[in-house]
Amino acid sequence: MTNNYHCPVLLQASVDGLLVRPDGAYVDVTFGGGGHSKEILRRLNGAGHLYSFDQDKDAEQNINDESGLFKADNFTFVRSNFRYLKNWMRYYGVNNVDGILADLGVSSHHFDDETRGFSFRFDAPLDMRMNGRGGQTAANVLNEYTTDQLASILYIYGELKNGRKIAESIDRFRAVKPFENVGDLIEVVRPFMGKAREKKDMAKVFQALRIEVNHEMDALREMLEAAIEVLRPGGRLAVLTYHSLEDRIVKNYMRAGNAEGKAEQDFYGHFLSPLRLVNNKVIIPDETEQNENPRSRSAKLRIAEKI
Repeated sequence: MTNNYHCPVLLQASVDGLLVRPDGAYVDVTFGGGGHSKEILRRLNGAGHLYSFDQDKDAEQNINDESGLFKADNFTFVRSNFRYLKNWMRYYGVNNVDGILADLGVSSHHFDDETRGFSFRFDAPLDMRMNGRGGQTAANVLNEYTTDQLASILYIYGELKNGRKIAESIDRFRAVKPFENVGDLIEVVRPFMGKAREKKDMAKVFQALRIEVNHEMDALREMLEAAIEVLRPGGRLAVLTYHSLEDRIVKNYMRAGNAEGKAEQDFYGHFLSPLRLVNNKVIIPDETEQNENPRSRSAKLRIAEKI
């Protein structure tokens, strides 16, 4: 499944940024198609170890790929949300790791899966759960949230200025019948999309719902806080982001150690932060990669080192 599942973005740059030691301990908190994990494993010897997280059962299938790297004793797959990074490291008796890599956002596999409801290209059930084993679906959000809650989600997570009007239209629709399929949502939001920006604005609606369904911003904050605790001094954190909301959070943590970006100062006015930015200028894919992998066009790579 790996070859068609997901094409890793900025593969060499992100793994190079970890400064992988052959005998080190590393974590890939977003296994997906296994591309980044595979590259890390290629740089480890038998004394090194990689722990890879993914909550999606589809991603777990990729450990059976033809390379055989994921069958080695120095690899552990953790079927869990990366927000529980610290708990799982404690479970495995790992106090500190040498590097953590995160490729945020949704894999191309999810957008191409006609059954999961992540894309407006297919009239699937409104699900959008990364972890299909439980929790609320996008249909639950659309049918049960108040108009104010929906307006906030669309405005904050979708960055849609007309989020309030869309939410009011959702409320009118569900008064007649509940939301069930992607087609129901498209029917409601399409009148608010200009022809020139229809696909981009539609993607923002789906992004907003997906973020809410999967509690992505809360999970990201918890993972970054855990990463700061789990990394050893000198350890590296490499994070790929795809939209401004998550990028802002990552940038703030790397600069100040918290989501707000408020750095503390000591008595002498020196800024106190648990991390030091390695690349002050964000790394983006070159033109060749952007043409070969459309998902990479909005990617930003930030790397920091534990002080």
